[in-house]
Amino acid sequence: MKHISKVIIALFMVLLTATLLPVHALAETPDYIGEIKVAMGDNAENDLKGYTILKNGNKPIDLNQKAGGGIGSNGEKKVLLGYKTTKNRSEAITDIALMNMKGGYSIEDYDYLMEGQLKEQIIPFVDNFLVTINEYRANYKSKIKANKERAVYMHDLLNKFIDDDTGKPLGDLLLNKTKFEMNDAVYNELTPEKKKEHADILTIISQANGQATLAIQKILTRAADTYQDSWLDRFNKTSYDDLVKETRLSPTDARKELAKQYDDDAGVIAQKWDELRDDLMKYDAAVKFVKNYSAPDLDSLNEQIEALDENSDSEELLAARQELSDAQQLVMDYNKNANIIAIHDYLKAREHEDETMLDFFTKTSDEVQKDVTVLYPMVAALTDGQRAGLQFITLEELVIIAQTDTKAYMDSDLDKIEQESIYKGVDRDIYKKGGVAITTDALRTRAMEAAKEDVTYETPAWIYVMMGLSAAASIGFIASAVSKYVLNSTIRMISKELGKVEKAITQFRNEGALLDDWTFQTLKRGVLEGEDVVNYQKALAKDLTNAKTYYAPGNSLCNKLMVGFGIAAVILVSITIYLTWKDMTDHYKVKYSAIPHYIVDEEDIIGYNSKGEKIVLKNQAAYYKAVECNRKSSADFYDMLDNCADMNGDVGAQWLALYTNVNEAKEPILASSFKVVTGSNEIPAGYSTGVHMFGSSTAFNLNTYPYDWNKEAPSVYIYYKTQKGAVSTSGSNFSVASIAVAGGGGILIGACIVGICLKATGKRKDNKTQTV
Repeated sequence: MKHISKVIIALFMVLLTATLLPVHALAETPDYIGEIKVAMGDNAENDLKGYTILKNGNKPIDLNQKAGGGIGSNGEKKVLLGYKTTKNRSEAITDIALMNMKGGYSIEDYDYLMEGQLKEQIIPFVDNFLVTINEYRANYKSKIKANKERAVYMHDLLNKFIDDDTGKPLGDLLLNKTKFEMNDAVYNELTPEKKKEHADILTIISQANGQATLAIQKILTRAADTYQDSWLDRFNKTSYDDLVKETRLSPTDARKELAKQYDDDAGVIAQKWDELRDDLMKYDAAVKFVKNYSAPDLDSLNEQIEALDENSDSEELLAARQELSDAQQLVMDYNKNANIIAIHDYLKAREHEDETMLDFFTKTSDEVQKDVTVLYPMVAALTDGQRAGLQFITLEELVIIAQTDTKAYMDSDLDKIEQESIYKGVDRDIYKKGGVAITTDALRTRAMEAAKEDVTYETPAWIYVMMGLSAAASIGFIASAVSKYVLNSTIRMISKELGKVEKAITQFRNEGALLDDWTFQTLKRGVLEGEDVVNYQKALAKDLTNAKTYYAPGNSLCNKLMVGFGIAAVILVSITIYLTWKDMTDHYKVKYSAIPHYIVDEEDIIGYNSKGEKIVLKNQAAYYKAVECNRKSSADFYDMLDNCADMNGDVGAQWLALYTNVNEAKEPILASSFKVVTGSNEIPAGYSTGVHMFGSSTAFNLNTYPYDWNKEAPSVYIYYKTQKGAVSTSGSNFSVASIAVAGGGGILIGACIVGICLKATGKRKDNKTQTV
């Protein structure tokens, strides 16, 4: 039995730590997309050094070609996309989605949901689970040797998990009161170093790696039970009739009271029943397997792999990894079968009423579910801490707790298990308030209904009025100029004639002769003689002078009008040009909102199990992270857009942000499949999806109007293919989660505790008097 007890502990350790250990690829893997970066501007290519740039032929492809605006706009800006590859399936990008600035998302709704979840689910759950933690603490200090040794072992196992926020191992932390248990005033008075001695259990439960959290809850449940005897011993001493008598009620009232106390937990046990029963029924096969088992040399196999180049894709390395994987699976199978033998023999050796414990635990689930009251004594035999942790352990583990002896814990070696962060693989930035938005069909539909379809610049009516006034002033200036020209011509002609007359008079007086042609011709006709010529010329000169004087005011007025209309025309034209430019600039000057660093989307995740069978995970919360770009802190929009990429190059009518999702439950994107198609809506042969908008799987035109300004810009599509992969669970309790959303509001429920919190916090267990 001692050997089998060690096997039981070994099995528990393997199951507990397997999900936290790195997994090597067992077959040659292709290159997946591991990272994406966007670069904008003239220096884009240099800023993408180290990345493979998407190209059209041999030339990097501008994903924002000819999408800028007209006069007053920020012009054109080149946008390039680069990526890095990985062969690590767990790091591979599985989806690439787009969100436009007015596309239907809400940061406020997400913050509200997270606050609501903390209050409505996490706090009640933690409050209930503290019963288990308190039993762990009590056993760690217990005078009952078996309980103390078990708690010490679980403490050492918990110490394999490190809390990043305090830098301390979890086993030590949970021996002290958590922040949740302390009075805020008392906690806030502590020094920073003293605060590190008290775990923030709310943060741990809600943010830690989901599988680490589950493992922690399993360990704490195994550390519970402060009684001197085991729960199986107590179960053996208790019957349903005993429970009825303890109520001191009538049979009918007693049944109602017992149902209130035990029905929920009995239902949990009933759901787990078949798993243990099926294993116990495999006893003969387990004995045969253990008898023929030959232990592989895992150390030698590990050394063989370490001697090879870990970056090699050689068949030798792949074969070595496969051999190690097969050997590890063989050890797991041995532990599992030895465990079945140990539990089977232990239960068979214990009597229970008129049968054995084995007879009881091999009842069919139909028998148990037909009359769940047969499980009431079993529930009653559990402590409050065990009942609080019942959701997290199997019936097999529950039996192991009762049958494992002290020496098995003392002999078990934990040195080979390395310490690991409880937040391993979790991007904790998703929990920062204001940095995450939620998007749903309802939010996107609402945004589409409110969106304006056309962003074409339209000249306002008042600009046409200003143009009309400018034209009128210009016409007045031209009319004044023409009038001035006519008057000046008339005056010049009069002046010319007056000059002739004055010259003739002067010549006549000085020379006694009329030399000019005009005077000569006049005399020749006999119209004028002698002194009459002089008098006539004087009269004519007077008339010409009067005529010149008559036209002078008109000429002066034309001068003034010309200057006035000219100045008015210049002013009006200048104002019109300025206001038109300003109006166009205001039109193209977009007031950008902040790009959420994360978007959580409600979606059904389609994956494949190890057999290649399709599995649909309904109503999941998939977290998408914004792709980063080369925007500098000195850039115009850095305060709002930070380093989140805008596929419109910060010159569009809206930002168009790019997001990636890494989820092992989805198919990874093959790097070799990245393909850009410009100027065509035809889907390339063999492709079905690409970079798409949230809520759609169809590849989206990156130059879609009205997200950019230019209706004539050529279309740009990015297509890709994915590779089928097995469904697995990863991330924190809420990074891979179920999400129930109604009309843009709802509640996020952690994948690892979905349904558990709702059931476990529905009631508070009555404290029992326990022997410590």
